[in-house]
Amino acid sequence: MINQLRRLRAGLRFMWLSFIGHLPSHVLRTFFYRRAGMTIGRRSYIYSGAEVRNPKGAVIGDDVIIGHHAVLDGRSGLHIGNNVNLSTGVWIWTVQHDHQSETFASKGAPVKVGSNAWLSARVIVLLGIEIGERAVVAAGAIVTKSLEAAGIYGGVPARKIGSRDISIKYQLGDTLPIPFI
Repeated sequence: MINQLRRLRAGLRFMWLSFIGHLPSHVLRTFFYRRAGMTIGRRSYIYSGAEVRNPKGAVIGDDVIIGHHAVLDGRSGLHIGNNVNLSTGVWIWTVQHDHQSETFASKGAPVKVGSNAWLSARVIVLLGIEIGERAVVAAGAIVTKSLEAAGIYGGVPARKIGSRDISIKYQLGDTLPIPFI
């Protein structure tokens, strides 16, 4: 009976977080994500359709843009630095099933995304990854190993394809988004 109540509670929480992700205003989404325990910096925006798992384990810096339909998994800890762009459909996972486990048990490790990084559309980041500052990950890449600072990565699995040798002069939160995104 106790296990059933725990599962019911977990299911209701998942539904509530899903509802928050579809609210028609980033102001409301930010308010409710903060109430659920997520740390969200100044001038940071989470676009509609986001799915957040364990908001208490997620820390988002200042001037961060998180695109439509992102999945942010804070179950084992997620830290996103300042001035980071996560484009539409980026999935960041901190927990997965252990394929070597006889019981298909879960395992987890935190993910860190360094400041001024850009993860393009449909990027998937697996558990235990650290993405260096100013790194760029091309659309559709799957990140299976940590990435060094200022590298440009693409492919499945993601491999270094170039360098980003620039000084970052933009600040993502400077322009306010449309109120209903």
